[in-house]
Amino acid sequence: MDDKKKEDYFNKVYKNIKNKGYHTTAVLEEIDFTPFAYSTGIFKNFKIPELFISGLGPNLSGELIENYVSKFKFAEVPLHRKIQNLSDRFAVYFISLKNSDVEEYALTSVKFYENSNYEYLQLIFPDLNGKFPNEVGYNYDQKVLGNLK
Repeated sequence: MDDKKKEDYFNKVYKNIKNKGYHTTAVLEEIDFTPFAYSTGIFKNFKIPELFISGLGPNLSGELIENYVSKFKFAEVPLHRKIQNLSDRFAVYFISLKNSDVEEYALTSVKFYENSNYEYLQLIFPDLNGKFPNEVGYNYDQKVLGNLK
C-alpha cells in the first residue's frame, strides 16, 4: 500500500472512530487464509476490550461488533460464558487475548493506540452443528488466538 492509500485509510479510520466511536477492519478470505475482522477505538471510547473475530465474513463480523458495543459498552463483558442474544443466528462467547496474540493481525489498532494501554477479546462462535472449538466434533476454520480453558 502506498503512502497516499495509507493516509486515506487512516483518515477513514479516525473519522469512523470520531463519529461512531470505533472502526471495523475486515480482512477477506483467500485460498488457505482464514478471514478475520477486528475493532479499533472501542477500548478508548466505550471502556470495554476491542473485539477480534476469525472465520466470519465482513458483514456478519461488523454486525457482531456493533451488537457487542451496544450490549456491553461501559459494562463488564462476561468471559467463557455462552451469550445467547448477541446475534439471532447463534450463541457466542468471549475469551481474553494478550496484545501479543493479536498484534500481527490488528495493525490498525497497533498504530491507533501506539504506546497506550488497550485490551482485546476474541469472539468464539459455533460450527454449523452448534459445536464450539473446545467441543468434540467441532468442524470449522476459526483461528483461536487465546485460551479456550
